[in-house]
Order: sequence, then structure tokens, then C-alpha cells
Amino acid sequence: MGFLSMLGVGNALPKVRQEPRLSASSGDVNPADSFQAGGPWHEFSLGGPSRSGVMVNERTTLSLPAVMQAVRILSGVFAMVPLHYCSHDNGGTHRLLNDPLYGLMNGRPNDAQSRYAFREILMSDILMAGNFYAYVSRDRFMRPVALTRLDPFAVQAYQSFDQATGQTMFYDATLPDGTSQRFPSRDIWAVTGMSRNGLQGLNPIAYMREAFGESIATATYVQNYWRNNGQPPVTLTTDKKVEPEVRAAIKADWKAVTAGVHNAGEPVVLGNGLTASYMPINNKDGQLVETRTMQVLDIARAWGVPPHLIFELSKATFGNIEQQSLEFVIYHLGPHFARVADSATHAFAASGCLFSHDPSDLVKGGFLDRAQGISALRNAGVVSTDEARSNFNLNPVGDDTGQQRWQPVNMGIAGQPAPAQPPGA
Repeated sequence: MGFLSMLGVGNALPKVRQEPRLSASSGDVNPADSFQAGGPWHEFSLGGPSRSGVMVNERTTLSLPAVMQAVRILSGVFAMVPLHYCSHDNGGTHRLLNDPLYGLMNGRPNDAQSRYAFREILMSDILMAGNFYAYVSRDRFMRPVALTRLDPFAVQAYQSFDQATGQTMFYDATLPDGTSQRFPSRDIWAVTGMSRNGLQGLNPIAYMREAFGESIATATYVQNYWRNNGQPPVTLTTDKKVEPEVRAAIKADWKAVTAGVHNAGEPVVLGNGLTASYMPINNKDGQLVETRTMQVLDIARAWGVPPHLIFELSKATFGNIEQQSLEFVIYHLGPHFARVADSATHAFAASGCLFSHDPSDLVKGGFLDRAQGISALRNAGVVSTDEARSNFNLNPVGDDTGQQRWQPVNMGIAGQPAPAQPPGA
């Protein structure tokens, strides 16, 4: 038994944390394969081509109009909503408009992007990759001063677990300057999408590869159909014996003369006893239109978007569009609001403070409904004239009159006698 063990301090020595080796590397990226500034197109290890035989990755998935519109509507509407930094105490919730964190989230996240562009790419990364990562630049007082978006495929999350302190996160990341390094969680703002382990979000494209593959394969079939002048497959037959080399030459000649819209209507001269006959394939009987409609609905389900927002109106009645739009904010965007706000609170907020989205502009409804609601609040003494005018982007009155709140004279405090009426009232 050693001397330290005799003193009972042997078990108090700090343990060395075992971390995996650095895995992220910058590598060589072909600019032609870059998705905006997001790094190389990624083909997922969960599979290669889908069962339909087409490659499913970010490039091919975004080529589908329904996917483009779904991502555009979700990320665009999300980017419109302000993310307020507030203090929360017994006196209520108060916006900290002068706090630097408020300006970071609602003013200038970095020198390269506006707040709208930053929020849009934030949500796009969650939708397309399952995770969003940003490098946190800090001043000498360790206050965050800038957020720089990182390629989600150039960041690898790891955890270290200790029974006394719990989980600790760190990240192997490649920065925009090409350097790779291991960073503690305070240097990387991570927002994960739907997750099975709470550490990394599930990649929607990878896990729904087959559904997207069906849509891509159908679109490819339609393109090839019109490239062949909208005609079904043709067979060239003859009673004569044709060698394989001659067959290949006949096929090449036929395609050269007939394929492509520029050859539509061109006459064809057949020799050697060849006869052309078209195979009995009918897109109407094959329900091609119905198939493409169902694929659009699958894409709407995959991204959580009401069909009418991606212009699938085949069964729309237009009687409940307003209610569906409200459901879109609550059930589809609501989880994204909570996910991002809670992540920002966890990463940056001081004790007693939090981040919160304000989607009130998305649920204002029609002008008449808004006017009646504001009038009811004004008459009940809940808001002042200036507060009511601000809901319609009108300037304040400019004197004390605009700050005054009305008090209904026919009401009182519950459990107390009614106030005495003045003479002559």
C-alpha cells in the first residue's frame, strides 16, 4: 500500500479523459461539387443507390420541385420569425433589447450574412442534413460576438461521460479556412434535428432514401419519355438474320434519327426488311399522374409541410386554409422554434434568461379579425393606443394620450365592493 493510499487520497486523483482521435479533415474539394458554401455533396453510408436504381443525395433530392418548395417554405418562414432574448422572473418576461446576445441573434450574426440568411441556412441544414453547426467567435471576455456556419458533414460530434459530471460534448470540425481541430462545446453551437441519441440528428435524406428514390426515378422516366418524342418504346423486326454488330449499328442509327425533340416528326426510311412497331405502353393506364401526385404527398409528409403549401391542391377545398396555416405554425414550425430556441438558451443564455421565438406575425389572420381583436384589448384596458397602433405599423400618437390605458367603468376587482359613482354619473 502506497503512502497516498494510506492517507486515503489515492482515489481522489483526477482521471485522464480518453478521447478518440481527430477524425475531421479538410481534404480536397472540387468547386464543381460544392453546394453553395457547404462543402462536397455527400452520398450516405446508409446505402448507395436506392432500390429504384437512382442515386439519392442532396443534389438529386433538391432537383425535385416538391422538395425544393418544402425546404424553401420551412426555412424561409422560420427565418422570418425573430428570436428574442428575454429575462424571466416573477415580474414576467422582458426583452433584453440592449444585450449583445439580442443583437447577435436579431441583428448581425457575422459580417458575411444577414440574420435572415443565417436563419435560413440554419433551418436548411437541419432539414437536409439533420444537424446545424456554427463556430462561436468570442471576445477577450469570452462573450460570443459572431456565429459562422460550418459544413454539417465536416463536423463529428463525440461525447465523454463521467459519473460525477455527466456527458461532455466536443467536436472535430473543419473550419472555413480549411484547418481541422478538436473544439469544446463552448466553441461550437450545435442544433440537432430529430435524434435517437440526443447528440446527432437523423439525416432525413438518408433515412427516407427509398421514398425520394421513387420520385427521382419517376422524374427520370418522364424526362426520357419526352426525350424520345413522347413515344412508347419501339421494336425493329426483320425476317433476316442480323449479326450483333449490325443490330448495334441499326439501334444507333434509329436513335440518331428519332431521339430528341429536335427530331420530332422527322421521316424514317427503313431497309433490309425492317418493320417498326410500338410496344403497348399507356401512361394513363399506368396511372403516371396519380403516381406523381402520391409522391408529392410523400414529400410533404417527409418534411412535415401541408400539401397546399407545396402547391398540391388536387383535393383542396379552400374552406379551411386559414386553419391549416395555423396548424402549420403550431405543429410543423413549432417544434423547430422550440428546438433552436432551447439550443440557443443552453449554449448562450445567462441564468434566469432564455431565447424565445415570436411567431405572432404569422397568426395575425385577416385585417378585420385583427382589428376586432385589437379593439377588444384596447377597450378592456390591456393595451394602450400606441401599443394598438404598433400592430398595424403605425407611428405612436406622440404624447401621453397614446400611453394611457382605458379602464372599463362597469367593472371592478372580484371580491371587493363596487367603487362609489361620482355625483351626477
